[in-house]
Amino acid sequence: MAANPQSAPLSGLARALVQAGRLKEAEAESLLTQAAASRTSFIEQMIAAKKASALEIARFAADTFGFPLLDLAAFDEAHLQQNAIDRKLIATHRVIPLYKRGNRLAVATADPTNLRALDEIRFQTGMAVDPVVVEENKLAPVVAKLSESTEDTLKSLASDDINLEFTDDDAQAKADEASTVEVDDAPVVRFIQKMLLDAINDGASDIHFEPYEKSYRIRFRVDGVLREIASPPLVIKEKIASRIKVISRLNIAEKRVPQDGRMKLVLSKSRTIDFRVSTLPTLYGEKIVLRILDPSSAQLGIEALGYDPDQKALLLDAIQRPYGMVLVTGPTGSGKTVSLYTCINILNEPGINISTAEDPAEIPLPGINQVNIDDRSGLSFPVALKAFLRQDPDIIMVGEIRDLETAEISIKAAQTGHMVLSTLHTNDAPSTLTRLMNMGIPTFNIASSILLITAQRLARRLCNCKQPIDVPVETLLNAGFSEADLDGGWTLYGPGACDRCKGSGYKGRVGIYQVMPVTEDIQRIIMANGSEIDIAEQAAKNGVRDLRQSGLIKVKQGLTSLEEVLATTNL
Repeated sequence: MAANPQSAPLSGLARALVQAGRLKEAEAESLLTQAAASRTSFIEQMIAAKKASALEIARFAADTFGFPLLDLAAFDEAHLQQNAIDRKLIATHRVIPLYKRGNRLAVATADPTNLRALDEIRFQTGMAVDPVVVEENKLAPVVAKLSESTEDTLKSLASDDINLEFTDDDAQAKADEASTVEVDDAPVVRFIQKMLLDAINDGASDIHFEPYEKSYRIRFRVDGVLREIASPPLVIKEKIASRIKVISRLNIAEKRVPQDGRMKLVLSKSRTIDFRVSTLPTLYGEKIVLRILDPSSAQLGIEALGYDPDQKALLLDAIQRPYGMVLVTGPTGSGKTVSLYTCINILNEPGINISTAEDPAEIPLPGINQVNIDDRSGLSFPVALKAFLRQDPDIIMVGEIRDLETAEISIKAAQTGHMVLSTLHTNDAPSTLTRLMNMGIPTFNIASSILLITAQRLARRLCNCKQPIDVPVETLLNAGFSEADLDGGWTLYGPGACDRCKGSGYKGRVGIYQVMPVTEDIQRIIMANGSEIDIAEQAAKNGVRDLRQSGLIKVKQGLTSLEEVLATTNL
């Protein structure tokens, strides 16, 4: 089997396992891809796939690379050098400082080939680092204990005597001035930094800072679900808002209107996380939402997005055409931007001129000409598109088609030798075509320019602790399974509970797609002003699966649960 051309050469522990005959090269590449998609380590993925136990991997690593093997359960945690390494490094790289001997620091790790972690520890401590191999399942709980607890931070915050409650305008001005002076208070800085790091480590997509009359709440959106993380003292709400606004270059004196900004967190020399910041005045203060923009999410490759093989082939064929339009549709938070960036990465070659217009450009991509839309300064989508067409483009990406003018220019570009990629907010692929008709686009322009439409949703992925469940046949039939589907030899799984998924039963998300090429039959329906139902019926005849059918395939594959598919798709 040929190696995936998108994947990097194997290195470290994965390469050693392949060379030793413990894994096939294709298996190692698949495990690495799955680990990247689910934000876990290669070793965790290998254990979850039952390729080897934690002890077998630890013994192999110790023997192969010549490092000592330690049973961490027999080591007294009270003797750990907890302050020798920054807690952020402990959580990020899953390492534990064991003991010091002179200028040498022994560090417990499950993967001694993680040279980046060892180099960062060496740089931070100024000491020589001696790796000690331990079992992954014994390492994880100790790492969790050593990570700084939110409660300790909250106690230090609560001990500060802060009172920023004012009523009249003069007093409010004083509060603004006080916020400016005090915004760098160490407890607030540490607390916000911890919230950001915790969100990144938990795989969150958004962080919500929410003030209420008698409480203050911080929530993370993980795998599409909001969960409360902390409830700091209400008296520090102004300090948190001011600190975030300062580092996002927003006006801290302006609290009456919403503001948008960006901030950046440098985790290491090779990894930087951007945050899109949005403030909103509410009854009891400013609610702030941070969208986490991780550039690595755009580098996963199309294999990690969850397209079925036939859907992937249709999409790749469409975007490789010299001209035409490909649309990605779905609600906010359904992964449209990541899908578009993945397509752009596939097309990004030195001989191709690619320009994007986004509001805002979420993830910087090398080799792409990205433009931030700013309606206040007059740089709208239509203005940017008109400028693109004078810049000799090959591929144009429009962040979102919102109005008739943007749609008309995009379609004209697709008809005049350009490949155009864009998004639209509709429920499924057939309704996208009728939406364009309702916007006022002539039917012959729609039929002649649009090549393919993909609608998508994100469902939570079952954790490795998933459990087989029994569901009545009537429920399966009502969900959309056919009698033939029920005869197959597959197992229906539901969520379990473990430390990895924090008891939720889900870890990560998987895409559910409806990929609809605009065939000649569908073009004729468009030209005849056919309805959404007519288009959907013809697409079904052409073999296009709707979102529910695609979701049920994921259920049969054991990737997600039936209740997740029912919650995210319509029958």
